[in-house]
Amino acid sequence: MSTILSVEHLTTSFGTTSGYVPAIDDVSFHIDKGETLGIVGESGCGKSVTSLSIMKLLTANGKIQSGSIQFEDRDLVKLSEADMRKVRGNDIAMIFQEPMTSLNPVHKIGKQITESLRIHKGMRGPAARARAIELLNLVGIPRAAEIVDEYPHRLSGGMRQRVMIAIAMACDPKLLIADEPTTALDVTIQAQILDLMRKLKAERQMAMMLITHDLGVVAEMCDRVVVMYAGKVVEQGNVRDIFRNPTHPYTIGLLNSIPKLDERKTRLDSIPGAVPSIENMPAGCRFAARCEHATQRCADADPGLRDVSGDHQARLRAGLKGGRFRMADVQTVEQGKIAADKEKMPLLVVRDLKKHFPIKRGLIQRTVGHVRAVDGVSLSVDTGETFGLVGESGCGKSTTGRSILRLIEPTAGEILFEGRDIRKMGSAEMRRMRRKMQIVFQDPYASLNPRYTVRQVLEEPMLIHNLFSTAAERKKRASQLMEIVGLSPSRLDRYPHEFSGGQRQRIGIARALAVDPKLIIADEPVSALDVSVQSQVLNLLDDLQKELGLAYVFIAHDLSVVKHISDRIGVMYLGRMVELSPADALYSEPLHPYSQALLSAVPVPDPEAKRDRIILQGDLPSPSKPPTGCPFHPRCKDAKDICKTVVPTWEEIRPDHFVACHLYS
Repeated sequence: MSTILSVEHLTTSFGTTSGYVPAIDDVSFHIDKGETLGIVGESGCGKSVTSLSIMKLLTANGKIQSGSIQFEDRDLVKLSEADMRKVRGNDIAMIFQEPMTSLNPVHKIGKQITESLRIHKGMRGPAARARAIELLNLVGIPRAAEIVDEYPHRLSGGMRQRVMIAIAMACDPKLLIADEPTTALDVTIQAQILDLMRKLKAERQMAMMLITHDLGVVAEMCDRVVVMYAGKVVEQGNVRDIFRNPTHPYTIGLLNSIPKLDERKTRLDSIPGAVPSIENMPAGCRFAARCEHATQRCADADPGLRDVSGDHQARLRAGLKGGRFRMADVQTVEQGKIAADKEKMPLLVVRDLKKHFPIKRGLIQRTVGHVRAVDGVSLSVDTGETFGLVGESGCGKSTTGRSILRLIEPTAGEILFEGRDIRKMGSAEMRRMRRKMQIVFQDPYASLNPRYTVRQVLEEPMLIHNLFSTAAERKKRASQLMEIVGLSPSRLDRYPHEFSGGQRQRIGIARALAVDPKLIIADEPVSALDVSVQSQVLNLLDDLQKELGLAYVFIAHDLSVVKHISDRIGVMYLGRMVELSPADALYSEPLHPYSQALLSAVPVPDPEAKRDRIILQGDLPSPSKPPTGCPFHPRCKDAKDICKTVVPTWEEIRPDHFVACHLYS
């Protein structure tokens, strides 16, 4: 098979106060025609810098210092900017991670698609518009003739990502670079996008470079894998070799960090520490500080890439073989971490919770309808239990969590905490109650005040609830909180931006613990984190639950994460609960067609796994105009006539396993 792209000894540096320092250092790999190469590693390992170097889209303070990027018969490093513009979009196209920031908000979709057609193909007018509509149809966007005249903000996340793929495919590129194309998407939309990319690749025989930290996606999509750490390639080879015989300790650490659907570990393996900054790279093996197998030889000198077998290479010191590093044995636990006491009152009981947002229009802002964000949710959580809440974006998970805390006022329903209805509490009483109920938000950077030091962030809730009378006592408690979440108290006087994403999330957890709560609403607390950092945070939450007896409502769209941490799980769709059961029961035998589709869409980190995937068509309907009858029936493979008109009732099919579906009524 002939090679379409060959990267040899590539070093790209960025200017800092201490001069130019390399972000990627001596990187080499190749991509053959029709092949998909996966590039994996934590944030800061150089994955995106590698792709931007290939496209020559580096910022003003970045430059390629050495090496070559051979694309077919041209060295891209030596091309002028004018010649490079002819390559971008035409021969090599790129899909960026966040479509909303990549699409121009002031231009219609059609204009953004036809731009590359005009530049590279000379197409204009009706011919270009027709081609744009054809491309939208190709990527599975409904009503393409209408969507072509829409602005990006009017489309869902999945549709915006499809538009990005349409733009990338406009000129039939020979190589497609996809930088985290599904990271921000729900598992069902991710399955649609991956299925589309696989189909387009097969039809057009193009090569693909897929950058991701999701090893399940790599196992499913890629032929070969490059593992990067701190700007260097630490292992590369055939996808089966990497997953079946991982050789570098970093690769093994990444694989062991993944929560899996088909097993439940007592504790996730995690990689201690963090990726070093580009200004403080160690002289020897860059992974040595985090490696339990490191010796002084590792710290003194970079071991270099060595052949393992065939085209499988790993950066290991001489004398070591892959057999020394084995995947850790899996320790499984029985169903559920606690046994609920049926005679004891649950800590939290939610009955028929509703939150409807009014739709107002006109000069006098008349209410013309409602967005039924939460439409009759009931659940309970015991002391020391984790209740998982899953579903696609827009199904009402976060609104449910915030309504429970009355951060937004519910429209109807009961919320009993320790037997008291918090909906009947006044503002002063509710403030006192919030000491027992806290929240950890999805984005710690947005939820931490950037003008506050970490000490001020942690002391603020203590001041609000009058917990300590002196500054010395508050500082002592803040230091204890830092130690509880695994951070050094010496960093209390630093600001949030001086910490990594995983460390900021730990600070968010410490802030929630500052007032000794009994219940924590964890709203997507690990969705933005690398798999290794994710495992650290999940282990921390588990440890805190055991030590402090905390109860969690854990909101997420990653079902493997939810299974790992939860005792019971509720599946939400369009504001309603459609299934509720013990965690293992849901995963071993899901009853609702929606639950079945969610589980089938989860990528499995095993390149040889064969699964019957249920691809849901279309996006979630609007909660302002929900379908009649069962809200899921327009997307359901098992829908009957009754589903279109009659709302299914809540049935207990097995002990503690409930479902709302006409298949069981």
